[in-house]
Amino acid sequence: MEKNPVCELLGIEYPVIQGGMAWIADAKLAAAVSNAGGLGLIAAMNSNGEQLREQIKKAKSLTNKVFGVNLMLMSPYIEEAVDVVCQEGIQVVTTGAGNPAKYMEKLHAAGVKVICVVASVALAKMVEGMGACAVVAEGCESGGHVGDTTTMALVPQVVDAVNIPVIAAGGIADGRGMAAAFMLGAKAVQMGTRFLTAKECNVHPNYKEKVLAAKDRDTIVTGKRAGHPVRALKNAMTRDFSKKEMDPNVTLEELEGIATGSLRRAAIEGDVKNGSCMCGQIAGLVKTENTCEEIITEICKDAWTLLTQSEDKLRLS
Repeated sequence: MEKNPVCELLGIEYPVIQGGMAWIADAKLAAAVSNAGGLGLIAAMNSNGEQLREQIKKAKSLTNKVFGVNLMLMSPYIEEAVDVVCQEGIQVVTTGAGNPAKYMEKLHAAGVKVICVVASVALAKMVEGMGACAVVAEGCESGGHVGDTTTMALVPQVVDAVNIPVIAAGGIADGRGMAAAFMLGAKAVQMGTRFLTAKECNVHPNYKEKVLAAKDRDTIVTGKRAGHPVRALKNAMTRDFSKKEMDPNVTLEELEGIATGSLRRAAIEGDVKNGSCMCGQIAGLVKTENTCEEIITEICKDAWTLLTQSEDKLRLS
């Protein structure tokens, strides 16, 4: 695949970024993605400063390629995470779940490239003004915390609104999705669900098997009542949560009690009945466990073929 603005910006070979999945995106996965030519990310959401530092050092021992850190702005450890990122010489971060304004100056002063995950045109324009070098336009098809707009609708509107590269996310797991994202104006893609089943991914085998067995309608969005919608695979916990959040007699505190720790239960402990298996709608398309290198090279090869064929057909029409 030819170089493009995102590859040039980040110093990577392929325009593929791995999603920063809390409790899942660790040093091993990030290093494997970076070694395969993409940009691997370590999730900082569930780590305090020293735990994050350990993961960064481990990743450095596993790859000499560029990798980054995903900063979840709602994390209780966000202040520590920003300090560690700056101290450890991390070259790029992605930010999500909030407004990164408070940390932009410090990150920029440390030479960190900041890519912000956005779910709206307004936020994309705002972070561009703050100095973000790119944005990830993430549609509601994605797993985890989601917005309201689909990838198909969001990406071209963000592309038209900003002058920095746009990375598409949500509902992308193969070359067709990547080609579609490029046709919408994106310069790269970010994938989370597809890397859940990577051989280098340390998520609990029960979680991985549930993703591989998923069908097209096997995800559900809960948490809308509290203003924090999350997409995950349907199971006993999500069905119970969905039912209770429709009941006005159930308080937000009770709902929070159900959700707290649920991702860890699934990802680390393997409780896929009572835990939250965050996953995108594209899970039904993910049927095999492959290495990160196989995932990235196959997707990019297929996308390039499709895009080239499209250009040929346009010339003939």
